[in-house]
Amino acid sequence: MAALPVPPMPVPVPEPAPLSEGARLLNVFIAPSKTFADLRRNASWWGPFVLFVVMAAAFTYAVGAKIGFRQIVENQIQHSPKAEQRMEQMPPADRDQAIERQAAGTRYFMYGFPVVLLVLFVILSAIYLVSFKFGANADLNFKVTFAVVIYASLPDLIRQVLALISVYAGAAPDTFNVQNPVATNLGYFLEPANSPFLYGVASALDIFRLWALVLTAIGFAYAGKVKQSTAFTIVFGWFVVLTLVFSGLGALAS
Repeated sequence: MAALPVPPMPVPVPEPAPLSEGARLLNVFIAPSKTFADLRRNASWWGPFVLFVVMAAAFTYAVGAKIGFRQIVENQIQHSPKAEQRMEQMPPADRDQAIERQAAGTRYFMYGFPVVLLVLFVILSAIYLVSFKFGANADLNFKVTFAVVIYASLPDLIRQVLALISVYAGAAPDTFNVQNPVATNLGYFLEPANSPFLYGVASALDIFRLWALVLTAIGFAYAGKVKQSTAFTIVFGWFVVLTLVFSGLGALAS
């Protein structure tokens, strides 16, 4: 009786080698799929967040030393007709005190901005998690979602570096806009007071923000195991919605 053929043993597919924190940070820019796939193994997010904290502190220090927080407040008032009108109605002494208080508040806010940024990351991660879970049946949890959002935001560090260079290179204090310090978007070339809504939309179309959105979509495609087309639709769909909402709110407040 002939022996039955022995089926070939399946060849195990080797797991990709775990990435170090440095490799994950670098691969976001040169091989993002590797970083986002690795987040399923370890969703640690402290590495990029530490970089955000360091850059925020460096930029705030530079602004205080080269521009001045009072000048920052005065520039913001000039860009807001409502704020400018309120200031003009105040006696000079009261106006000076109000500007000094706002300058102190701006200083504390800028140094504490990483805390605000962390809260914004949490809110955005919750929005994405719900959207991908119910809209694409993605294999995600909050920790992985949060890590994807933070790692995908790393291109903004390049924008912060450019802003830091601009401050030290001699940016004009009386025209410096701390909310839009470098010419990486169309809003930089517009006057906010002329059309606050258009300015908000144009400012959102920032080179590095769009890069971050592309990385976010790639991140969810790999970390959440969904189609890239679906990931891009969800990510850019929320970008359009949030841009219109916040641009509208900015127009109402100006």
